[in-house]
Amino acid sequence: MALINGKGYYIWKIPSCEGGDPEAIALVAQQAGLQHVFIKIANGIYDYNFDSASKKDLVAPVCEALLAKGIRVWGWHYVFGDLPKEEAKAAIRQISRLPLDGYIIDAESEYKDKYTPCRIFMNELRGALPDYPVALSSFRYPNYHMSLPWKDFLSKCDFNMPQVYWEQAHNPGEQLMRSLKEFQLIEPFRPIIPTGAAYAAGGWVPTTDDIRSFLDTAVSLNMPAASFWSWDYCRVKLPAIWQAIADYTWPGSTTVIPTIPELFVEYLSNKNIPLILSLYDDAAVFVTSKQTIQGKNALNGWYSALLSTLYADATFTLDSFSGSESTMKMIWKIKTNDGSTFSIADTLGIQEKKILYHYSSIQY
Repeated sequence: MALINGKGYYIWKIPSCEGGDPEAIALVAQQAGLQHVFIKIANGIYDYNFDSASKKDLVAPVCEALLAKGIRVWGWHYVFGDLPKEEAKAAIRQISRLPLDGYIIDAESEYKDKYTPCRIFMNELRGALPDYPVALSSFRYPNYHMSLPWKDFLSKCDFNMPQVYWEQAHNPGEQLMRSLKEFQLIEPFRPIIPTGAAYAAGGWVPTTDDIRSFLDTAVSLNMPAASFWSWDYCRVKLPAIWQAIADYTWPGSTTVIPTIPELFVEYLSNKNIPLILSLYDDAAVFVTSKQTIQGKNALNGWYSALLSTLYADATFTLDSFSGSESTMKMIWKIKTNDGSTFSIADTLGIQEKKILYHYSSIQY
C-alpha cells in the first residue's frame, strides 16, 4: 500500500489549476515540496474532470506528470448515497482506468442517516477492490455529526481524512487535537491525515501562523501527512498562504523520484494495472520467449491475466537494477502462494521517461 506522507493539496477543477497544463501542475507541485495531490475523479455517478466538448479525460495526464516527479496521486469522489451501487460502480470504473495510488470517499451532509446505502456502497466497492487503498474524507468533529454512518465507512477504509477547517477562528492546532480525540473514541480507528483550510470564507482568511500551527500540530501528533483545500483557490487568491505551505518542511520528508523498475514492482505488488500501464509508451512493445505484444490495450490484457489468474496470490520483489536513462536492466522475483520462487531478468528501453520496449525472461 502506498502510504501518504508529507504535505499536499486537493484539486477540484483541473482547468482552474495552472490553466490545466499537466506539466505545469507537476512542476509547481514539485517546487512547493508536495508529496501528494488529490484530484476529483467523480461526482455521484458521473466522471469528473472530463471535458465533454473535446471528449477528453483531464485526470490521467495530470496523474502521469505528477507520478513522474515522485508525487503520489489519489482520486476523490463526492458521494450522495441515493444511488449507492451506481456510485460505487462509478468509483470502480475510474479507479480501473486511471493511474491512481488510492481513492478518497468524500461523504458529507447528504450521507446522514443513510446507513443501508453506505453498506451497499462499501460492499460493492470492496467486492471489486478488496485491497485497494481507500480513505474517508468528512467532517472534523464526529460528535457534531453522529448520524453519519462513520463505522460503516471506516470499517472498510484504510485512512481517515477529516476536514479540519477552522473557519471564523485562528486555533487550528486546538481543533486538530479535538478532531483526533473524538475519532479515537470511534471504532475502528484509522490513521488520521487531516485536511486544512487554504481558502477564505465570509470575510475570514487563514493566516500564515494558522498554517504553521496546523502543520506543526499534525507533525507533533505523529500524523503521516496533511493536505489542504484547495489548490484551485489558494494558488490564485491566497499567494501568501500558498507560499507558507510551500516553505514548510515536513520532518524527514523528501520527494524522491523512484526509478521505473522500483515503480514497476511496486505497482505489480499493488495489482494496480492503470499505474503499470502509465509506465509504458502508447506504442510500447513487450517481448518474451513465447510472444510479442504491442500497445497499451494488449498490455492491459497481459497484466490482467498475469495478476488475476496466473499469479493472483503471488508477491513480487525487486532484487536489483542498473543502467542509464535510456536502457535499464532489472532482476525481480515472483513468489507464489505455494512457496515457489521465480527470478525474472528484464531489459527496458526507455524514451522520454516511458518504457518503449520491454524484453522479459518471464515464462508465460
